[in-house]
Amino acid sequence: MKPWITLLAAVLFSPLLRAAEKPNILVILADDCTYSDLAINGGQNAKTPNIDAFAKQGTLFERAYVGMAMCSPCRSEFYTGRLPLRNGCAWNQTASRPGTKSVTHYLGDLGYRVGLAGKHHIKPKGVYGFEDVPGYDENCVHDPTDPHDISGARNFITRDDKQPFCLFVALVEPHAPWVMGDPSAYPPKSLKLPPYLADTPMTRQSFGKYLAEITYMDNQVGELLAMLDKTGKAKDTLVVFTSEQGAQFPGCKWTNYDSGLHTSIVARWPGVVAAGRRTPALVQYADMLPTFIDLAGGKVDPNVFDGTSFAAVLRGEKDAHREFAYGMHNNYPEGPPYPIRSISDGEWRYIRNLTPERMYIEKHLMGRTEHNPYWGSWVFTATENPRHLMLVERFTHRPAEELYHTAQDRFEMKNLADDPAATAIKARLSGELDRLLKDQLDPGVKLDTPEAFQAAEDLKPAFPGKP
Repeated sequence: MKPWITLLAAVLFSPLLRAAEKPNILVILADDCTYSDLAINGGQNAKTPNIDAFAKQGTLFERAYVGMAMCSPCRSEFYTGRLPLRNGCAWNQTASRPGTKSVTHYLGDLGYRVGLAGKHHIKPKGVYGFEDVPGYDENCVHDPTDPHDISGARNFITRDDKQPFCLFVALVEPHAPWVMGDPSAYPPKSLKLPPYLADTPMTRQSFGKYLAEITYMDNQVGELLAMLDKTGKAKDTLVVFTSEQGAQFPGCKWTNYDSGLHTSIVARWPGVVAAGRRTPALVQYADMLPTFIDLAGGKVDPNVFDGTSFAAVLRGEKDAHREFAYGMHNNYPEGPPYPIRSISDGEWRYIRNLTPERMYIEKHLMGRTEHNPYWGSWVFTATENPRHLMLVERFTHRPAEELYHTAQDRFEMKNLADDPAATAIKARLSGELDRLLKDQLDPGVKLDTPEAFQAAEDLKPAFPGKP
């Protein structure tokens, strides 16, 4: 090939030259926000005018899930397109396997600058080589949260019009401690508690503070969207809002119940993603990166990822995506080992508790009164209040199998695992879960131990999972 032809081809196919064809991407991550507490998902308490308006401008995914209801694992799943064990981060506070590639590699190779503002909670740096974007608190347990400054995000977005950007703004609300926002906007007696919460004065007070943080988070979402509009980038930018896993209430975060694994996802891209649409397409965080790569013009290798692109759903060409969403929980070091595996088809959820003979303990929720003082009020009132006793026992002692008709029992309060009418459904979900565990090389109980956790921390995983 003549030199000038080679040069022309290199220029024509340069990622930077094709920047105009690639969407910018802005992802806004909330922190520990139960999806069903948002009004766009049927929540009856929290005031979220900015998220409500945003949902009217984009497409809302009604059945979106994370693979583990904890910060590090679900963020690692999002950023790598791999389920927790396969990317290496199958416990909270631990690291992904060296050599794992993330959104920083894939979109970087496609010509993007990839930045992260706010909470990281992922490691090691070699896997997650984000450009650090200043302006948002990285520590989710600060009291109070550091003041934020949107100028860092604005500078990142606007500094080079010829290069597409992918920016994650990972907010730290409404993660406990619930200290931001105005709780006086949520008088305890006025709140409508979900059925998985024991109705005590302390629960109502804590729930009100949590709702105030949701409104504080919503204001930050509004600021970011307004900034994007002012920069003139909104029309060329795919904006994704997601609520992460559930909040620090029993039955949400650190569980495999729907209120833990179900996440809120709304996507907006003017002229491409339909406004005001709701889709029943089943998606999981592992699908996010393949979707971004696809939209950016890259090739998604199915052998590399556990997720697949749902770009066709975004474009309104389909209303279906994956058949199943998968869940996992390894309790150590958040408490003594208590491994859980689960699967959902969006209508039904099957949960397998691998050590049902043990008592479930989550040390932050049940042992840190400065963050979650309500738990003691549940236990104290359980002697005289049968419902409170049921909720305490439900959380701490679980059967080997649980089956919920989530579509009809939103908060999964009625276990149908022993219902003869649901035998075929349980067998179908259980069989598919067995297939997934085999495919992922999941050893089950052996994975939820101090030794396995430490080996992963040392970047020498004892159970490395699927290559």
